[in-house]
Amino acid sequence: MSVIDELIRKEDNGSISFGNYNLDKKTKLSDFEVNGDLYKVKTFHEITKLERNGMFVYESVPGTAVHNFKVTETEIEFDVEGATEPQITVEFEPETEYTVYINGTEAGTMKTNLGGKLVLSVEISNGESAAVKIVKRD
Repeated sequence: MSVIDELIRKEDNGSISFGNYNLDKKTKLSDFEVNGDLYKVKTFHEITKLERNGMFVYESVPGTAVHNFKVTETEIEFDVEGATEPQITVEFEPETEYTVYINGTEAGTMKTNLGGKLVLSVEISNGESAAVKIVKRD
């Protein structure tokens, strides 16, 4: 995998990829249209943030590159790459339980806060990547 030089792109499978943790200064791209939705990405070595139609979707501290990011009503799935272990925040339904999988292994169940945010850490470094899948519990 590699950083996303164009900051955000649509993949052949309908997902999106975004982020460049190698940038020294904050760089952003707005109004990137995918299936009628407008995306905005801000990224550099300190943070990567994604918004859809003006609403929060994803944030990592420090910055990351995210590949094959797919969102449905019941799950979010993506591969994340970075220089050091990121803290990732994603938005879901408020006060709802989700099961988190890292590289296909269940990492536990988490509950979103009142605002619908779920925060997790992923152990990666030196450009390594990990597959993340977050699934709503029934």
